[in-house]
Amino acid sequence: MTPNINGEYNRPGRIEVVCGSMFSGKTEELIRRLRRAQFAKQRVEIFKPAIDVRYSEEDVVSHDQNHIRSTPIDSSASILLLSSDIDVVGIDEAQFLDNGLPDVCNELANRGIRVIIAGLDMDFRGVPFGPMPALCAIADDVTKVHAICVKCGSLAYVSHRTVADDRRVLLGETQEYEPLCRECYQKAIANEQQSREQCADKGESEKKSE
Repeated sequence: MTPNINGEYNRPGRIEVVCGSMFSGKTEELIRRLRRAQFAKQRVEIFKPAIDVRYSEEDVVSHDQNHIRSTPIDSSASILLLSSDIDVVGIDEAQFLDNGLPDVCNELANRGIRVIIAGLDMDFRGVPFGPMPALCAIADDVTKVHAICVKCGSLAYVSHRTVADDRRVLLGETQEYEPLCRECYQKAIANEQQSREQCADKGESEKKSE
């Protein structure tokens, strides 16, 4: 590896994945690595799913409002078309992109491009999310970051959805999600199941009394 004047390195093609639950600092770490590459005068291009418009239609924005300019895309194939003459590619919220993303990232890395990806490793049910498992498998380096469980202060395991909505993709923040450790998540799921059963029993009782 050859150092340039700013002390950063021209690295060979590689795939780096930063994953974890919501509020764990994934996007913050992605932005940190991309800004370091920009400071080193490397050519950087950042992409994010077009559906993610929570903070900005164009910028990648972390929960603490750090931001960096990006290109919204609807398909992972667009990354190949927009990454010519680039040294570093950043991808945020990768879980929302299609399952062609691992092949795209492999092709970029094989071209000598450094690819940095951030995304949720699991959905609100604790199920591996979108292309993230495959990306972790092919990555040269995987960094798992953790939020803090809002119930007990342990390291968070999953993003628990606090609103009644079964859609897998539901953009949200602290009003819709909370980071929980494995034990607190299991307790929350059990309490929700009990509440549903009680509501169902109450509904049946009301029907019989009519």
